[in-house]
Amino acid sequence: MISRQDLAFYLDDVETPIGRAISLTLTGLILLSAIFFVAETYPLSEDILSGLRILDTTIVVIFSLEYGLRCWATDSPLKFVLSPIGILEFLIISTFFLGFCNVVFVRIFRWFRILRLIRFLDFEILSFQLNEKNGEILTQILFTLFAIIFIFSGLIYQVEHPVNPHIFRHFLDAFYFSVVTMTTVGFGDVIPLSETGRCLTLLMIITGVVLIPWQVGALIEHLVQSGARPSPSVEKICSGCGHSRHDRDARFCKMCGTELSHQ
Repeated sequence: MISRQDLAFYLDDVETPIGRAISLTLTGLILLSAIFFVAETYPLSEDILSGLRILDTTIVVIFSLEYGLRCWATDSPLKFVLSPIGILEFLIISTFFLGFCNVVFVRIFRWFRILRLIRFLDFEILSFQLNEKNGEILTQILFTLFAIIFIFSGLIYQVEHPVNPHIFRHFLDAFYFSVVTMTTVGFGDVIPLSETGRCLTLLMIITGVVLIPWQVGALIEHLVQSGARPSPSVEKICSGCGHSRHDRDARFCKMCGTELSHQ
């Protein structure tokens, strides 16, 4: 039987085969839950919607099990429960089972937990060869922008669709409105009618004015700084644990200490 220490390690690890498999599985479930939310905003048949709800319920049950396992495996359950990610996960799970406002789209924030997976990928954007650190920063910046726009799109859809169904017909209308608003383009072809929607629009504008220039500036800065520098790590597969990324001059695995073969 797996121990608490081993379970805690594999739930957070992304560098061993088991830890990577767990992280990729959770990543796929997160993506599916986001797709389900978007799909349910479109006029689908009742049979398809029922199937989506069953699948979404299954995903929430799996997330609930993961939440319980994390609470059991951690050395300080109270610290985990009161952490930002712990509070967010509890909010998602509790609102679903208690039948409150549908906040399924907030699960997109769980992507931040698996950003470390980016260390296993080689990034090449145009003529820029990014090292692992810059690749992680690049992905975090791009995903932060997408996640915030996605969250605002879900919020404005939930607020405006009941009172303004001819304008905010589905998620794409809300996503279009969020992008146009946060980039301060403001075509005016899609507008909110409710007081809550207008207050949310003001928040979106402020967020766009502050966040987008800052994030895009950081993105350009890291792309320029990376230049054409070669990646400081190479592929050296450890025979002990299977970890594949090590420094060029590494003689031993940084994960398990096994001596690396010269390749």
